[in-house]
Amino acid sequence: MDTMTANDLSHVVDADRAHVWHHLVQHKQFETGEPRIIVEGKGMRVWDQHGKEHIDAVAGGVWTVNVGYGRESIANAVRDQILKMNFFGGTVGSIPGALFAEKLISKMPGMTRVYYANSGSEANEKGFKIVRQIAHKRYGGKKHKILYRERDYHGSTLATMSAGGQDERNAQYGPFAPGFIRVPHCMEYRKHEQDGAPDEGYGVWAANQIEEVILREGADTVGALCLEPVTAGGGVITPPEGYWDRVQEICKKYDILLHIDEVVCGVGRTGVWFGYQNYDIKPDIVTMAKGVASGYAAISCCVTTEAVFDLFKDDSSDPMNYFRDISTFGGCTAGPAAALENMRIIEDEDLMANTLVMGDRMVANLQALAEKFPAIGDVRGKGLFIGAELVTDRDTKDPMDEKRVGAVVADCMQQGVIIGATNRSIPGKNNTLCFSPALIATADDIDEITDAVDAALGRVFG
Repeated sequence: MDTMTANDLSHVVDADRAHVWHHLVQHKQFETGEPRIIVEGKGMRVWDQHGKEHIDAVAGGVWTVNVGYGRESIANAVRDQILKMNFFGGTVGSIPGALFAEKLISKMPGMTRVYYANSGSEANEKGFKIVRQIAHKRYGGKKHKILYRERDYHGSTLATMSAGGQDERNAQYGPFAPGFIRVPHCMEYRKHEQDGAPDEGYGVWAANQIEEVILREGADTVGALCLEPVTAGGGVITPPEGYWDRVQEICKKYDILLHIDEVVCGVGRTGVWFGYQNYDIKPDIVTMAKGVASGYAAISCCVTTEAVFDLFKDDSSDPMNYFRDISTFGGCTAGPAAALENMRIIEDEDLMANTLVMGDRMVANLQALAEKFPAIGDVRGKGLFIGAELVTDRDTKDPMDEKRVGAVVADCMQQGVIIGATNRSIPGKNNTLCFSPALIATADDIDEITDAVDAALGRVFG
């Protein structure tokens, strides 16, 4: 990386400040300060406009760059493909689209069909539309309700926010679409906040709360249950023992489609290809985005079983009896071309095995910090998808003030280590530090990240 000075990119900074509307950022600060521009990335590291080097512990800020920065082979795969054929609407096929679908399905026993789109939000909307159309085709429109879970997140469109379990993220954007019904979270660390939660058998109890909602709404009105296998932005919540077995029993009992949102967990993040595979889940619909091409191209997928797919071709004489949906940029060939090479890298470099080893190391390092800092109330995660919840008191588990949580993140940034924290998610409970380093992380990388957290906690909490 050639060292850059502020003057080298002064025009870029000015143009950004004047014209770019950043995501999740209050822009008042840029009236007196300047936005950060990420200029280059290589492996686990990125450099800003001042030439400052950072180790990235959140895979592009939003759990995406699974195979790291600067992968020339992915860039070449995209370049070669788009020169030959860059785009055609998804009413026809493409070579990389067919080949990646075949490769993807080989990693998903029981699933057979891939519908391409360009973002996680869009993939989830496709899943919702599939459920709604099935409701009209088979149940006179009655079995249309979609259940979603408190603390889960499924996207930023109005339809996916209607299934949004994060009240701060939804605030000021309603009214939302009808027919989306919330079920309680399964966060064992905060079971004391749920009336009737037992000390033993919490996982089964938490799943049974879903059944209570189904019975309240009427099972003949509920078409699907949409859940993250490990909740991401709602606090990095791993499911309690017994939860998923009971959830599947409930879905089968009431003929409810199980839609698993793998937008964050998918393609190796938890140490297996898909997060649901940790729990022997047999879904009907699986959605994915972020890690599918590690951010080298925009791509998302809505994957279904053949049984779901067949419902849209059972009467070919009916001109309404197919999935009447299109995603323009689902026809881009760059996405599946990048995704194929991304998957090859994960396999050839055995990155999922590395994810498990490095995930264990990060958890152990953070647990050691918990022995040192009472502010760490809980450490949890799966693979390289880890959270550390900060509290003011371990006995009461009162959440740490988010300004102090933000101070830890800011201190790490000053040290050249980029970590995350739950952000505008759960009112009063944006108190979890988030870590999702690339799957290529080494032991030295993990130690550098947790050493920075150690120093930050020391300065913020003493």
